Amino acid sequence: MFGFRRLRDDKNFQAELEAVRLERRNRFRMLVCVDGSEASYEGLRFAAKVAKSDDCDIILLYVRPIDQGLRSGGLQVRIARENMLDWGLELPGITHLKQGLDMLVNEDEMAAQWSAVVSHTDTWGDPLGDNKVEYRHKNGKSIVLKLKTAPDPASGILDQYELGPYNLMIMGAPTNWRGEIRSMFDAGVAQKVAMLAPCSVMVARGNGNGNGKGHLICTDGTKNSLDAMRRDAVLAHHSGDPITLFAVARQQNEVGTAERVLEKASEMLGKIDIAVADTKVGIGEPAEQIVKTGNHYSVISVADSGKSWTRRFVVNNISYNVMGAATTSVLKVR
Repeated sequence: MFGFRRLRDDKNFQAELEAVRLERRNRFRMLVCVDGSEASYEGLRFAAKVAKSDDCDIILLYVRPIDQGLRSGGLQVRIARENMLDWGLELPGITHLKQGLDMLVNEDEMAAQWSAVVSHTDTWGDPLGDNKVEYRHKNGKSIVLKLKTAPDPASGILDQYELGPYNLMIMGAPTNWRGEIRSMFDAGVAQKVAMLAPCSVMVARGNGNGNGKGHLICTDGTKNSLDAMRRDAVLAHHSGDPITLFAVARQQNEVGTAERVLEKASEMLGKIDIAVADTKVGIGEPAEQIVKTGNHYSVISVADSGKSWTRRFVVNNISYNVMGAATTSVLKVR
């Protein structure tokens, strides 16, 4: 009898989990990783511009190391869990999450139009575990603050995707971006997530380059790049940012082909009522030309190569090189 009840409970749990995932798949969900850096908050500003519609949710994530000095007693941990809603304790990451929330919603609006639910999950044997506060608006929109425990930030971010799913991950750019070969052995957080995440990834930079000039969307005419172009064009359209389409001709005699690619791309966006502010052609090595032109824009959009992460190191990976070399935010669309 006990075994049958356990089986029934497991089936109910799986059914509920699948229902949640189905609901989430019908929404546009952005995972914004905050660490207190200006670059990570620049990523949040981008998310806030996109999340104007009611079917768009923002999940703010801070990953803390396992057992960060919290084994001082069960009472402290219990108080921490109970007070997360009020954000009354200076636990690692809470101040960064609270700052992010304040950037999205003011206190008066939060009190009048949003409800909150606090949840906790035991994990890694850590006394505090994973903790979450979900703020839900009357129209169904959600802002989630997640304090997650993991062995390292990259693992925590990638693990959080499995609890999603998410349409887009956003994180601040690192101060140093390692070359492709070195990153195979010693990748930083942003690089590791950019390599392994199953969804689109933005590496945000908060230096203000190109603010107000919109998105430079790169395309080479292939199906993969045109699909990526369409996805970012929709984001730019919702956020009110102008769109410039960009193609690269490796040599002067390929300029005509690049211009035809841009003409076709503009027609595709026109069919879904998205205006193109400008089109440009660069001549030379693609990554260098994209960075040179794109640094004057607020966002560079490039398509993922579509290859497995191991094959990306066998051939020159344009999107990866652009993410490392640009001085403005880069969105790799997957």
